Amino acid sequence: MSPSMTADSAQVRAGNLLDEISSIIGETNIGDASQFAIDDVVPGMVASPGSVEEVAGILRLASERDLIVVPAGGMTKQGIGAIPERIDILLRTNRLNKVEHYDAGDLTFGAGAGMTIAEIQQILAANSQFLPLDPMLPERATIGGVLACNAHGPMKSGFGGVRDYCIGVHFVTADAKVAKGGGRVVKNVAGYDLMKLMIGSFGTLGIITSANFKVFPSPTQTKTFVCEFASIAEAIVFRDRIIASPLQPMCIEIASPRAQEYLQGPVTPRDPDHYSPAARFAQCSTWNIVVRASGSDSVLSRYRRELGSAVTREIAHEEEKQLWKWISNFQPAVIERHRNAMVMQVSVSMSAVRAALEAAEQSAVENNLLCASIGRAAAGALVFAFMPLAVDPPSAMQFANTASSLRGRLPKDASAIVLHCPKEAKHHFNIWGSTPTDLQTMRGIRAAMDPKGILNRGRFLV
Repeated sequence: MSPSMTADSAQVRAGNLLDEISSIIGETNIGDASQFAIDDVVPGMVASPGSVEEVAGILRLASERDLIVVPAGGMTKQGIGAIPERIDILLRTNRLNKVEHYDAGDLTFGAGAGMTIAEIQQILAANSQFLPLDPMLPERATIGGVLACNAHGPMKSGFGGVRDYCIGVHFVTADAKVAKGGGRVVKNVAGYDLMKLMIGSFGTLGIITSANFKVFPSPTQTKTFVCEFASIAEAIVFRDRIIASPLQPMCIEIASPRAQEYLQGPVTPRDPDHYSPAARFAQCSTWNIVVRASGSDSVLSRYRRELGSAVTREIAHEEEKQLWKWISNFQPAVIERHRNAMVMQVSVSMSAVRAALEAAEQSAVENNLLCASIGRAAAGALVFAFMPLAVDPPSAMQFANTASSLRGRLPKDASAIVLHCPKEAKHHFNIWGSTPTDLQTMRGIRAAMDPKGILNRGRFLV
């Protein structure tokens, strides 16, 4: 067969697929694929179904044709995982964006997977309620994407992860079966806990179409206390004192000296040397513990007394909101200034936080990189950004060696994954990284729920 005939056949197949997907969701709901490349892999098409039935219709067709489907919400976490083998259909959940139920008296809320975190918080705020979920880029991050990635923000320290207050999910499996786990009420223990299985599955077990949550009353007022320390050791001792006290903060965040550069909003350079790492970080010398508290005037006064002389700043109102937004958006702030940086997420026990922070600093120094660290000091959920020390971009092997060195220094029950790195570096090391979970069990579950490997083939569990 001649190359021209092969090309013509491919075009015919693509045209037929476009017609079939259009018949399921409507021609106007197929988007411009060039805007949704993942690691420079452009999808064959972008489809936005508007109902569970339409999601199932697309997956049924994909299963019949052996097509690879990549689920997508706000595209904030698509840098995780290996380079896609190919993307036949990028399935966006943006049209699944309706409130499905809201019982303010019962403190329960349900929404379609495409609704953004910012939209949910705005709806809940009308009844002085909120969802303790503050991932990065909340204006883009969708509830389905947050669940699929098990994403979190600083409030994880005080409220736990999304598994702790998600009470139900609806999803569609790769072979187009509509399923659910949990329900609309807090006390729901019927059947297998498929809900927790779906959370953190990275779109490999099914496509989440909606979710239900337990929500919380909004605090009447909050205040943030910034505490400075000369070393990691002093900061961790202070953290331990807070945890052992009667205080119950909303957030306890730790930030390294270099991380503080990215908690001040965009920087406009005034001279060519402004972006020099050595110049930028020369003035940062202290480790910060940042504590966010809520309560009455007397409660906040007690925080001030209990935290003592370590407090160097007290922040409230709009300035406080802005600070926590910068903390949540640490990763995109780093990438905006260093597109060739590597960002890793590490989960350790609370007792191992100090060791993990020191390991990251040591691994960076060994490989001629700079490290900026931030994270939930009371939950062991940390983010490390590794950036070039010089003007020239780091080599792929620098990143590979840094990731390997860091993982080797962490406890065996820790996990470490790469959230972002240059595409070229992904060929040289295991992006998905280590996990304390039985990999064979994970692969077995994947084989049972997606036997043909339709969803996110080759990106995870490789």
